[in-house]
Amino acid sequence: MSDSLFPVRPLSELATAIKDGTHGTHRRVQEGVPLLSAKNISANGTIIWDESDDLISESEYQVLSRSFQLEPNDLLLTIVGSLGRRAIYAGERVTFQRSVAYVRPDKRKLDSRFLFHWMGHPKFSAELVRRSNATAQAGLYLGELAKVSAPIPIPSQQRAIAQILDTLDTAMHATEAIIAKLKAIKQGLLHDLVTRGIDANGELRPPQAEAPHLYEESPLGWTPKEWDVVTLESVSKTVTSGSRDWARFYADSGALFVRIGNLTREHINFRYESIIYVRPRRNADGQRTRLESGDILISITADLGIVGVVPDGLGEAYINQHIALVRPDLDAVNSRFVGHYMAGPIAQTYISKLNDAGAKAGLNLPTIRGLLTAKPLRFEQDLIAMRLDEIDNRIQNATTESAKLRELKAGLMHDLLTGRVRVTPLLAEAAQQQGSV
Repeated sequence: MSDSLFPVRPLSELATAIKDGTHGTHRRVQEGVPLLSAKNISANGTIIWDESDDLISESEYQVLSRSFQLEPNDLLLTIVGSLGRRAIYAGERVTFQRSVAYVRPDKRKLDSRFLFHWMGHPKFSAELVRRSNATAQAGLYLGELAKVSAPIPIPSQQRAIAQILDTLDTAMHATEAIIAKLKAIKQGLLHDLVTRGIDANGELRPPQAEAPHLYEESPLGWTPKEWDVVTLESVSKTVTSGSRDWARFYADSGALFVRIGNLTREHINFRYESIIYVRPRRNADGQRTRLESGDILISITADLGIVGVVPDGLGEAYINQHIALVRPDLDAVNSRFVGHYMAGPIAQTYISKLNDAGAKAGLNLPTIRGLLTAKPLRFEQDLIAMRLDEIDNRIQNATTESAKLRELKAGLMHDLLTGRVRVTPLLAEAAQQQGSV
C-alpha cells in the first residue's frame, strides 16, 4: 500500500466485526435455510444459489443466528480455497460455513461499497495470499484478515468513488447480459438456418413438421428439397494439411502462423490473442499451405472439428499439420456458408462420430475430404452466411465494448482507490458534460 496517497489502516481499526462462519457439522434437510459456503460467492461479486446448495432446519438456523447475526451491507469474503471472492450481504435468510467470513465496516470510517471495490483490487488480493497459510488448500485466519489494510479517503470521497465504480459495474453487467442474449439468439438462428434455410421470399422455411412437403431425407437428416448434399472434396479445389517442423522458422515478425489456438467454437473468425509469426521456407512444401482468402480451416488433432474461414486481407499466413485446409471452389459455394455449416450442430455431430480410433484424437485427410455439407442455391448460401455474420459481428462489438469497460475499470480502480486520481474533478467533469447535453 506504499503507493496509496490516502491514509491506510488495518481492517481491525475499520470494522466493528470480523467473524467467520460455523465450524461444526450440520444435518442437511430438504427444506430449510441455505447454508452458504465459498462456492456461493461468485467471481463477479454476487451471491449465487442452485439446487445443490445445502439447507439446514429452521430450528438449527435460529440457534446459529444468535452467533452469526449478519446485517445488510456486511461484506462476505471467501477465506478458504479460492481466497478473496466477495459480495455484499443484502439481508437474505442465510447462515454460512467457515469458508466465508464477514467484515462489518464501521460506518463512521468506511463505506461498504467502497470496501467492496477495494476488496476487488489486486493489492487486496495479493495481501490475502501473502497472509494465508501455505497448505494445499489456502486458508486465512481471522487474525491475519484483521491485519489486511485498506485506504480511507474521507467519507464523501469514498461514496463518490464507489458510485463511479458501481456505474461501471452496472454497464459491464448490462453488456455481459447483451452478449449472453446474443449468443443464445445465434444458437437458435444457426440451428434454424442450417436445417430450414431461407426461401425465395427471404424468410425462414417452416419447420419440417409443419411443412413436410418442403423437405426430403438425406444423409444429413431432413433438408430442404432445393438443397444438395455434397462432400467437401466435390466443391473444393484442394484439401490438404500443413507441414511439420515449423518451430525453427518462428520469428518476431513476418507471416502469420495460424494454429488451433487461433480458431474457436464461438464463430468462424480467427482469434488474435496469441500470435506467432514465421519466416517460412520458400520451397514447394513450405508454400503448399500458404492461406488464401476464403480457405476453410478445420482442426484435425486434439480439439477436433473447430472451423475457421480465412478473411479477406489477412496477408501472408500458413498452418501446421494440426489443421486441414479446404480450398473451396468459390464459383460453386460461398466459403463462409460452408464454414458456418461445418461449425453448426449437424456437421459437428457428424464429425464427432468420425474420430479415428486410438488413444489420440485425430481426423485424417480422406475423412475431411468425405465430410458432407449442404449446398443450397448460391443466393441462399449468401443470405445465410450474411445473417450469421451479422449476429457474429454484433456479438464481437459487444465483446469489444465489454473488454473496454473492464480495462477502464481496472485503470480507474487503481487510480481512484489509491488516490492517484482525485474523484472530485471527475465528478465535476461528468456533471459539466451532462449539463451540456
